[in-house]
Amino acid sequence: MTHPATTATTRPRKRIHLAAHFPGVNNTTVWSDPDSGSQIDFSSFRHLARTAERGRFDFLFLAEGLRLRERKGLIHDLDVVGRPESLTVLNALAAVTEHLGLAATVNATFNEPYELARRFASLDHLSGGRAAWNVVTTSDAFTGANFRRGGYLDRADRYHRAAEFVEVARALWNSWRPGGAPRTVRHTGPQFDITARPTLPHSPQLHPVLIQAGDSDEGREFAARTADVVFSRHGTLEPGRAFHTDVKRRLARYGRTPDELKIMPGVTFVLGDTDAEAQERATHIRRQQVSPQTAIAFLENVWGRDLSAYDPDGPVPDIDPVPDSDVVQGWAHAGDRFGVAARWRALAEEKKLSIRELAIEQTARQSFIGTPASVAAALDEYVQTDAADGFILVPHLTPGGLDEFVDRVVPLLQERGVFRTEYEGTTLRHHLQLPTPHPGREE
Repeated sequence: MTHPATTATTRPRKRIHLAAHFPGVNNTTVWSDPDSGSQIDFSSFRHLARTAERGRFDFLFLAEGLRLRERKGLIHDLDVVGRPESLTVLNALAAVTEHLGLAATVNATFNEPYELARRFASLDHLSGGRAAWNVVTTSDAFTGANFRRGGYLDRADRYHRAAEFVEVARALWNSWRPGGAPRTVRHTGPQFDITARPTLPHSPQLHPVLIQAGDSDEGREFAARTADVVFSRHGTLEPGRAFHTDVKRRLARYGRTPDELKIMPGVTFVLGDTDAEAQERATHIRRQQVSPQTAIAFLENVWGRDLSAYDPDGPVPDIDPVPDSDVVQGWAHAGDRFGVAARWRALAEEKKLSIRELAIEQTARQSFIGTPASVAAALDEYVQTDAADGFILVPHLTPGGLDEFVDRVVPLLQERGVFRTEYEGTTLRHHLQLPTPHPGREE
């Protein structure tokens, strides 16, 4: 989907922020492509990171999972957890990059503040101030069974724990007085009771950039209070503008300005020498991403039933979902199965969609499809009209899926004057045009 560039306004043109998402091994990655590589070999991570740095991107983003997904008691093989742990990978990448920010997804439900704050502080030091933490939470007992606390944490309590976790981590990161020793951090709350001194002084950016991805009202409030970057799901123009406006207006409640939070939706892209060629290529990629088996698995996630007898190219099942099911484990299925199934069935009937076509439509991210010039114009329009502050690009190939964008689109953004031609600072906060936290003061 592309859009023409808007007319110039009187305000200064905003800089576009770009990040690269290492492809997840799910319905994003195209395994069957001859250019698809390993999700485990370090060379894959190094290639994507160096490509992003060559393109002067702000950061590289790694997703994370804590348990292999299961379907009908069997391991579901298209899973992001089938690769090395994110912080380990990023510490290695710090040695083969110079400027690129390094963002890891780490769970606040099944970690402890002191230990995790120390690990991120270590990455921040080793990288020269380029670390970022994507704060995520988990409430399902299936994942919790891997840990001592099990799955006790109610879904409603996820953000309470995450907010307190971040509060403690920030207190630890901020406690080292400039030119002196660290002060003792004492915290007593519903989730944590600690007395500790950090073992590392401030990093060049004081502490890691915080990323958050929740979209509920409580998630948006958590982002406004806590995050530096929001990994948004709202990638199209009007929903993007509405989300951008809503989250930015919440910042004032916490004494923050709109520039202190960057909103970056996850998006895909497909390029061609003509718009028609790009659209044809995009259709082919989507059908590779959502195979017949993937389409059935996608519906089973909501229906909670074994749907393997249904034809992926046939109509959506007219049976109701099962309220409580263990057919699918480890997927963040929709809470209201009946409501979601009813909406999907109505949509399929209205548009005459098969199971596979419905799965393709429902799993699609915003995708910028067209020539390099039209994609550059569309990205620029989104940022200049406040639908986003930048984008986290999710390529469909590992590890070379970003190469074409860096070679063909980035130069056009640079010509427009909306993307850097060289790195101007050394820390991720500088890349993102974020303020540096005040040292020696708890936030």
